[in-house]
Amino acid sequence: MDDQPLLKTPLHALHLSLGARMVPFAGYDMPVQYPLGVMKEHLAARSDCGLFDVSHMGQVAIRPRSGRMEDAALALESLIPVDIVGLKPGRQRYGFFTNDDGGILDDLMVANRGDHYYMVVNAACKEDDFRHMAERLSDRCTFEILLDRALVALQGPHAEQVLAEFCPEVTGMKFMDVEVDDLHDIDCIITRSGYSGEDGFEISIPADHAELVVRRLLDHPDCQPVGLGARDSLRLEAGLCLYGNDIDTTTTPAEAALEWAIQKVRRWGGARAGGFPGADRILDELEQGATRRRVGLRPDGKAPVRAHAPLYGDEGGTVRIGEVTSGGFGPTVDGPVAMGYVSIGKAAPGTRVFAEVRGKFLPATVTELPFVAPRFKR
Repeated sequence: MDDQPLLKTPLHALHLSLGARMVPFAGYDMPVQYPLGVMKEHLAARSDCGLFDVSHMGQVAIRPRSGRMEDAALALESLIPVDIVGLKPGRQRYGFFTNDDGGILDDLMVANRGDHYYMVVNAACKEDDFRHMAERLSDRCTFEILLDRALVALQGPHAEQVLAEFCPEVTGMKFMDVEVDDLHDIDCIITRSGYSGEDGFEISIPADHAELVVRRLLDHPDCQPVGLGARDSLRLEAGLCLYGNDIDTTTTPAEAALEWAIQKVRRWGGARAGGFPGADRILDELEQGATRRRVGLRPDGKAPVRAHAPLYGDEGGTVRIGEVTSGGFGPTVDGPVAMGYVSIGKAAPGTRVFAEVRGKFLPATVTELPFVAPRFKR
């Protein structure tokens, strides 16, 4: 049993003052919901603006020892199968670390800050990620783990309006832009991104100023604090993977329906094809297809189907075809939603499958993702 004390983010005291219900998550004491409740928090982020504490995630600055950004980009491309050389200053890209079997070690966001790369990785994987990079790239790059910064996500159709009252410059940002702006005389790293399917921003703030900045944002009448419960239902409706549930070391990018994240230049025939762990399997699957695939699922009725429920091709449960990896109630769509892996022959939208829940076989329909259309500002 792990008897290590839970870590606290720089906003921990603020969560308590707001009446948050706290739970252990990735080694941290984190807010799962506030008095508003998960359902209303979810809907607030879809209709107005929600603020999430994601300070438990790992932030790192990666600098080339040579002083040439291309050298750092090429180093990162040896671990990440996306186009980092072509990532322009002031832009961010989604990517993932892979292992020698083609599995996903972690997914991440990486931004070109002009003289260094700024990366955000998942909380549960961050120590392994930092070690992974340091062991393989320290001859070409230096790594500064940014322990003295908080990270918050401001998500929803009113996110720009809320943030622009304190920082008008953000109105000129497009999806996946990144810049350093002044918030209450505090330099913050702001990216126009998030994990809810809504327009919004992620804001990296010096830890000793984080509570001041966040309280000012929450003073806006359109902005509500949102906990882990609604963060999960929002990303599920948006068809976004949760590491450890929907993707892990046993899933490849093609199986996970993440082909879009691997640009042509890193694929077979591209100028910098391969060269990353698991490249042969990953690139072969991009061309030939995988034997299973992550899909959306809409269960019949109102009962949610949760993670780990087995999936079958028939109501009698004689032919197992996969497993649910994420599931719950979707407040925006007013019904249960789920994601999971099925054999490729059952992956077409409209296919009927059956989830085993407490000995019963509940019908569901394979559905295109996402369940809620994204509203990014492009």
